[in-house]
Amino acid sequence: MKEKVIAVFDVGKTNKKVILFNYDLKLIWEAEEKFTETTDDDGFPCDDIDLIEIWIKDSVTRLARSDKYDLTAINFATYGATLAYLDVDGKRVTPVYNYLKPVDEKIPENVYKKSGGQDEFCRKTASPALGMLNSGMQAMWLKCTKPGLFSRVHHILHFPQYLSYLLTGKVYSEHTSIGCHTALWDFDTMTYHHWTADEGLKLPDPVDVSTLVDVAIEDKIVKVGIGIHDSSASLAPYFAVDQHKFILISTGTWCINMNPFNSEILTAGQLDRDCLCYMSITRKPVKSSRLFLGHLHEAAVKMLSDHFKTGTEFYKTVKPDTKLLESCKEKYGENRFFFGSQPYSREIKDKLDFFEFKSFAEGYHQLMVELSELAAEAIALVIPTEDNVENIYITGGFAGNPFFTRLISEAYPMNNVYTSEIKNATALGAALVILPSLDPSRPLITDLGLNKC
Repeated sequence: MKEKVIAVFDVGKTNKKVILFNYDLKLIWEAEEKFTETTDDDGFPCDDIDLIEIWIKDSVTRLARSDKYDLTAINFATYGATLAYLDVDGKRVTPVYNYLKPVDEKIPENVYKKSGGQDEFCRKTASPALGMLNSGMQAMWLKCTKPGLFSRVHHILHFPQYLSYLLTGKVYSEHTSIGCHTALWDFDTMTYHHWTADEGLKLPDPVDVSTLVDVAIEDKIVKVGIGIHDSSASLAPYFAVDQHKFILISTGTWCINMNPFNSEILTAGQLDRDCLCYMSITRKPVKSSRLFLGHLHEAAVKMLSDHFKTGTEFYKTVKPDTKLLESCKEKYGENRFFFGSQPYSREIKDKLDFFEFKSFAEGYHQLMVELSELAAEAIALVIPTEDNVENIYITGGFAGNPFFTRLISEAYPMNNVYTSEIKNATALGAALVILPSLDPSRPLITDLGLNKC
């Protein structure tokens, strides 16, 4: 008898995966693809949406024909800040534009001016001014720079919902995609911000993220989800297991600190320090902060490696030395070697004298002290005045860095700090949100792969 499975298309900027989970939410098969970027109608790099569409449809057909698996459901998790535009016949009007594409600053400025100014607009939409990373500004850019194309737009979908649309032919929106620094959602009223209607943006009303649509695929009915934003998907397993209040520190190139239990309104100062709100699967704001942790680490390690003539992977052989850590803290005190001493420093100093260090190990100890301080400052931005958070989970690449986990644990001695090893957490979250509709009797995930720091 074939095993019932849920297929999740996990579409990142670099890697695209299709992953199968059984009804116990165990990963049983996965395949990964990397597609070469193409260029849009302006010659700017973007994802090759034609290839992605073909890959999804071909993958679904093969899975539906499988002799081993019984494909019962499909869902999608993708990066945010990306839109697809459909005409009246349901055909895609444009390429899928890259959120790194530059935008004339006058376009968002005109929106801000009509909506109480930039500070108030960014506060209400919980979105720092990020250019095309605010997906609403992508729609305004299209309206202002390509009015002929915009006049053909009948529906605007976020990327997860567009991929779902390829199979369902149904137009949907949901809260996690709208709520990720899009500048579309008014977090005061929990509705679309009035500027979207004023400017004629044709956005669907949001429905529950667990919504499923019956689709006939290869002579069988498969339930297809409407998609979910990847950051919100990565939170879903923790909601399923932890009944206490927690913060999730998702590390990699970016360190994104998410607190689903901080209901305080974003301040102008927090927005200036790269804070924003995502939206959880429970439709609640998730106050978040960001630090370019992996990028800063990579750049500083290269400098150290060049000076001490070591390989770029040599840092992995360095183990935390308590005396050396204390020595670094005493030597520099409130000053810093790699970064400025002012709070929320984000850039490596232009001039560094590495002869201050006796060895690579000493320099790396100092680097991790400083990066952990910057991370702790960013984490503090999402902790409410009345701190009632019990657990802190560290996931991603730096969950395996013993310096980082130790120093963050020391920075928050009143909290339980854990590393959490959930492989493919984003895809798991996308499967988890639709499982209760498939089989309400099934228990949800119970193992977060925790290790106490």
